[in-house]
Amino acid sequence: MLFTYDAIATAVAAHGLAVRGGFAVAADDGVPECSPGWPAATVLMIGNTGRGMWDAFAATESRGPDPLDRWTRAVVAPIAATFGATAIYPFDQPPFPFQRWAQRGWPLFYSPLGLLIDNEFGLWHALRAALLFPDPLLLPTLPAQTSPCESCVAKPCLVACPIDAFSASGFDYQGCRNYLHSLASQPCRDQGCGARNACPVGARHRYPDAQVHFHMRAFRR
Repeated sequence: MLFTYDAIATAVAAHGLAVRGGFAVAADDGVPECSPGWPAATVLMIGNTGRGMWDAFAATESRGPDPLDRWTRAVVAPIAATFGATAIYPFDQPPFPFQRWAQRGWPLFYSPLGLLIDNEFGLWHALRAALLFPDPLLLPTLPAQTSPCESCVAKPCLVACPIDAFSASGFDYQGCRNYLHSLASQPCRDQGCGARNACPVGARHRYPDAQVHFHMRAFRR
């Protein structure tokens, strides 16, 4: 069973992706059936860390709407079929609780920005898919960790946003989008979210500029 986990990790790594842990399904996890009458027993989370995925994606044709979502499905679906899994995605409708699932399988913590933070990669990671298996899989034991935000006294992420879009009441999504359509927002549009860039954790894994621009353009739309 452990070989299966490693084999899947190798398969997704060929496309710049990574297995981001997994968990045995509990009744209150909200995991759908693998297929009608076949409940899921194990979920593996698939995501990207650092710049590896971008290099793989950028080498492909990306015309048309939602190119990254289409690329993700084209890459992950055959891998799921090979290993007898069902793939679901964070862009599926209705949406699934991917962030909650991610914390079930990997030491991730909510940052002051509302994004999940990783001790190694900081805020430079994302979830791309989940693989649902009808059988139990042997999962690796992960070391206990605490949030890096607990020891971060300065909290530079909370003072870097030019419009104070992040507060105790949450993220001002519409205010941020409106600002990005103004002339004053050029630094954010060119260099990415100032609050995210300000986080010192995992800074060496920051996405390449082309990826940052891609995500900022998508957010503006």
